Amino acid sequence: MAIQIVKINPAKDKASLNTEWFVIENTGDKPFSTKNCALGTAHGGQRAKPIGTLDPGFVLNPGDKYRVVTGRPGKKVHGKPPEDKIPNYHLFLGDLVLKGAGTVVSLSLRTMEIARATFDPKSKTGIAAE
Repeated sequence: MAIQIVKINPAKDKASLNTEWFVIENTGDKPFSTKNCALGTAHGGQRAKPIGTLDPGFVLNPGDKYRVVTGRPGKKVHGKPPEDKIPNYHLFLGDLVLKGAGTVVSLSLRTMEIARATFDPKSKTGIAAE
C-alpha cells in the first residue's frame, strides 16, 4: 500500500480548526478507499489513540491527494479551509489534533497501519525526517 501523509499544517490558533490539516496521497498504482479507516494521534512514544473514523471516507485513485481538515466547513469560528485543487475532507472535530512538535498522526484500517507521519513545525512540509 502506497498511501502517505505528505504535508501537515498546524492551526493558526486554537479556534481556527479549519486551518489545521494534513494531506494524504496515493503514490501506488491501485485505488484505495478510506472508508472505515481510523485516524489516531500519539505523542512521546505513546501508542496512537483513535480520534475518529473516516465514514463515509473518500477514494484515493493513483496520484490523488486529499486534504483532511480538523474543523467543520460551515462554522465561521473555525476559519476558512484552504481552497485549491486538492479536495477537502472535514473531520468535524471540536479540538485540535496536533498537540505540538512530535505529534504522530496515523491512518489505519482495522489493525493495519496505512500511513504515519510525525509533526515537525520546523520542516517545510511539517513532517519530521525519518
